[in-house]
Amino acid sequence: MHIISLKMLRDFWLRHPQSERPLRNWHSIVEHAHFADFAEIKKSFRSADYAAPYTVFDLGGNKYRVVVVVHFTSGKVYVRWVMTHREYDNWCALYRKGKLQ
Repeated sequence: MHIISLKMLRDFWLRHPQSERPLRNWHSIVEHAHFADFAEIKKSFRSADYAAPYTVFDLGGNKYRVVVVVHFTSGKVYVRWVMTHREYDNWCALYRKGKLQ
């Protein structure tokens, strides 16, 4: 899969250095995979969730979330947000209210 963008991951781990290893591991796995659908993502990442249109990855032992949009046909993964668990809780509240784009 082609991940767009590594810069968002890097910016996050520069602010939260302890997140670098889990984010790099996630990037490496996804970069070398070809997921045909969400079921295949779940095989590699059991804690992944789908909240249309986003796929949410729980990384670093429930400390970080990577929210992406996956285009299975083109093999592209668009990183939309990288967050701490607390930031993700706030994001969820906005998502439920329909205030995210």
